[in-house]
Amino acid sequence: MAKPDDRSDNVEKLQEHVQNTIINLEESEEYLDEHAEELNSQEAENLAEKNDNRRESIEGMRSEIKDEAHDTGV
Repeated sequence: MAKPDDRSDNVEKLQEHVQNTIINLEESEEYLDEHAEELNSQEAENLAEKNDNRRESIEGMRSEIKDEAHDTGV
């Protein structure tokens, strides 16, 4: 028998993921600022691309939070 779909803590979990992603983004940006001259162009480009992906993920998760909060009446 399949487990029932319990979404009661989805908003909380998504908010935690957003916070963790923001922390990773900020740490990566600080690292780039402090060590840009030590990195080759490919490494710097890869980190910048990862940060762009993080920003997109944050945006998507925030949208999901709004949807979940609306669906669950939070």
